[in-house]
Amino acid sequence: MARKNPFANVMGDDAPDTSKAVLDYTIKGASKSLMNSFDEMAAKADRLLEGEAVVELDPGIIDESFVRDRLEDNQEDFNDLLSAIRDRGQDTPILVRPHPSATGRYMVVFGHRRLRASKMLEKKVRAVVKDLKDSDHLVAQGQENSARANLSFIERAMFAGEISRRQFDGDNSIVLSALSVDRATLSKMLAVAAMPKEVIAAIGAAKGIGRDRWYDLKNLLERPSNLEKAMAFIGSDEFKSKVGDERFNALVAHVKTIGRNVPKSPKTQKWVSEDKSVSAEMKNGGKTYTFALKAKGAAGFGDFIAESLGDLYQAYQSRKDQQGE
Repeated sequence: MARKNPFANVMGDDAPDTSKAVLDYTIKGASKSLMNSFDEMAAKADRLLEGEAVVELDPGIIDESFVRDRLEDNQEDFNDLLSAIRDRGQDTPILVRPHPSATGRYMVVFGHRRLRASKMLEKKVRAVVKDLKDSDHLVAQGQENSARANLSFIERAMFAGEISRRQFDGDNSIVLSALSVDRATLSKMLAVAAMPKEVIAAIGAAKGIGRDRWYDLKNLLERPSNLEKAMAFIGSDEFKSKVGDERFNALVAHVKTIGRNVPKSPKTQKWVSEDKSVSAEMKNGGKTYTFALKAKGAAGFGDFIAESLGDLYQAYQSRKDQQGE
């Protein structure tokens, strides 16, 4: 079965798959190693099913995996799968393991959507049963999803974070094996996954947003004032009206906008002499103070003020001293 390359969008900056720039980018660095391991991961997932007896199980006795790997499900894709299973039956079995803590029950390793479709259709699900340790379960789940599920970068990062938090080992070898990433990429994944879960959940899978842009957002939200404004924005109607990648883009734009210094308008005062022959306008801009005269004899009065500046400044200092400023 031909598999769509799941790494074209999730590991670099965003652009259509057909763009030469994307192709050039994805054959470098961490993305190159991911693409090279694509067929290998698919083959490993296939080998878990090869030569094994396929049984039919009641989907009601199968529980979800203990680690979630999707933030959301594409309803259109699921509807296509549901129709295919209804019309042709289930072509590929799912992989389950005996439940580690519930006798007589099973836990799905991969094939979550096929299991969900079987439940909805009230059909038995075709499955291969393997007795796996938690660590083997996670490696199999990660490799299957990397090969076939086209998870977004943030979904892979959250999966990596969940495995890492369970501390199966001291050097993250399990998550490296499950996702087939190098340590530098894993470091960025774990940093992004440590963002507030409310923010990640509000944005969603964001299929078109890659590693670099998620990492930039993580850096932006490290400033407490930015995080506070971001949390307020994700609750707004403006944010909720958007879907998919638009939510990510709107949040980044909002955080960057609020971070800019908006210049304050200078304070303005006006003065008019008792005989109305002279008026003045004063503007206080903080570090600058503008004094403008309007009158027939404005030039003469202005010269007088200029000549008196020394005396005026001394009077100002004396008043400050008297007031203890």
